[in-house]
Amino acid sequence: MGKPAQSSFRRTLFARILLLTIPVLLAGEYFVYQKARSGFLKTARQSLTESAVLKGEDIQALTEMLQSNLVLASQIATQRLGQPGSLQPLLQEIAAGLPEQVECLQITSVQTDSIEGSTCGQQVLQPLEQPSWEQIRTRELKPADVFISPAQSVSSPAAPAAPQQQLHLVFQAPVYDPQGGLRYTLSARVKLHRRPPEIRGSLTGYTVVINQDGQILTHPLADRVGHNIAQEPNAPVLKAVVESALAGKQQSLHLFEDAQGEWLAGYSAMKIPMHGKTQTWVVMAITPIANALYDLQDIKNVLVFLTLGLVAASLLATIYMTRDLAAPLEQLGRYALQIGDRISPDRAPKNFKIKELNQLAEVLDRMVHRLEERAEELETAWQEAQVANQLKSEFLATTSHEFRTPLNAIIGSVRLVIDGCCDDREEELEFLQQVDDAAIHLLKIINDLLDISKIEAGKVELHLQPVSIPDLCQQCLRMIQPAADRKQIGLSLTVAPNLEKVSLDERRVRQMVINLLSNAVKFTPEGGQVKLSAWSGYGHQLEQENRPDHSPINSDTSYLCIEVADSGIGIPKERWHLLFRPFQQIDSSYTRKYEGTGLGLALTKRLAELHGGSMSFTSVLNEGSIFRLWLPTRGPEATRSHL
Repeated sequence: MGKPAQSSFRRTLFARILLLTIPVLLAGEYFVYQKARSGFLKTARQSLTESAVLKGEDIQALTEMLQSNLVLASQIATQRLGQPGSLQPLLQEIAAGLPEQVECLQITSVQTDSIEGSTCGQQVLQPLEQPSWEQIRTRELKPADVFISPAQSVSSPAAPAAPQQQLHLVFQAPVYDPQGGLRYTLSARVKLHRRPPEIRGSLTGYTVVINQDGQILTHPLADRVGHNIAQEPNAPVLKAVVESALAGKQQSLHLFEDAQGEWLAGYSAMKIPMHGKTQTWVVMAITPIANALYDLQDIKNVLVFLTLGLVAASLLATIYMTRDLAAPLEQLGRYALQIGDRISPDRAPKNFKIKELNQLAEVLDRMVHRLEERAEELETAWQEAQVANQLKSEFLATTSHEFRTPLNAIIGSVRLVIDGCCDDREEELEFLQQVDDAAIHLLKIINDLLDISKIEAGKVELHLQPVSIPDLCQQCLRMIQPAADRKQIGLSLTVAPNLEKVSLDERRVRQMVINLLSNAVKFTPEGGQVKLSAWSGYGHQLEQENRPDHSPINSDTSYLCIEVADSGIGIPKERWHLLFRPFQQIDSSYTRKYEGTGLGLALTKRLAELHGGSMSFTSVLNEGSIFRLWLPTRGPEATRSHL
């Protein structure tokens, strides 16, 4: 029986499930909401920056188009000056061909300042500055000759001037008579339209234009037009925007305004000729942050309903789960207590609604009857685990040594080069060659580990194709030649005369042969001999060989036999059984003297078995060893011969 302070299984399960599911659910919902919000804000910033760039490009394009149109209109007026009649019809004709942004077109006499023609009555277009052109034309007019200036606010007693939400400019071009004398000024009042009120959820933004002196030229709030940004509540932010835009940056940011709340803005800069000089204007696309997050409310509502539904579903599922699990487990618990008290219990209760609990009851019954039998098995397993742990420790020690040696060489050589300890370039290259050799050695160890893992996982596929055995053997010897030369070991090759092409996986066979040759060179003292031979044999010959496995062999099967013989240190017979085990060396002293992880022979054996073949070996201590690869020949292209 449980202690009074302990909770029942039903209550504990109910509380734990709710404590785990509901916080995780709420945290997930909160994370989704915040992720969606940041995504909306990121999209809004990007869209506003792109919108600001497009707005600036539109203003520049409109300005350049109007300059070109006014130059053309000036040329037409010059051609018509010599014809009889007033200039008003000419002006009407020119106005009909201009864009809709042109509100008024006037032609004014230079001598009398009188209006000779106008499309907006007698209302005089008054730019903030008057242009000065050459009195005598000396060249063709160009768009750059068109003078652009902000328009002065026009008012009358009946209609006093009011703040404008649109940017008005006056474009002026000179009109010369046929003799080249300056006669008239052709003026056009242009409004640069801002976008209509934003649609909820739209991210094009309202248009704000600020000149390089900080004056607001257009703004969605009409009372801000004409103000300097220094007068604005968020003046430091606006000044930073202007400075950043003048520096050529295109970015987005948060704007905080006292009265209007939080805004998002994207900004860009554009060049525009004003007063005969090029000015830089900052074009901003701004929108309230609520507009950028307009669609987030729908997601929030969905998440709220989803949360409530999932919480209710979790509660119901928890109630039913605790009821269905608690009763069977309580019965099984009483049964286990009887076993623990050494009371001979009846059979475990069964016929539960849950299949797994019935299986658990059946297992408990079997466990009671097999405890004694399992004790011996557990003892055996413990001993095997001890052996496996020892093998693991030996492998880790060996592999650590194999990794540490080349790594120390790499680190030491690199530091010598970095610290400038080399006397000349040749010495640097020598150290770098040592780094390369050590890195290749590390790569071979890692490749062997990966190959062993792939073979055990059944992921290695052979690519069989006809391969020239003499060429293959020559390639293997060339690859091992530098290591043999360093120890003055002689290499020799013998290939049966008629042995040409055999169907096998060339890369894997080359890997096996090089592994055997590398071991032979490594364990052969200086001045020794390593021999490589290849011939064709049969299964009855392989049956006579000493093999690590004793699988049955068809005596009539033909094999390609590749032999590597050395005059090295040999292997004690009592250690032969360790040769082909992964991560095993025949002696720990050899591990330190000759290095190696014990993977080479294990990998070679498994690759040979993948080909359907086998390995055989023989060795005499202090006299040398012989290893043979037996690979079954495939297809008519395999030519068999015997030494």
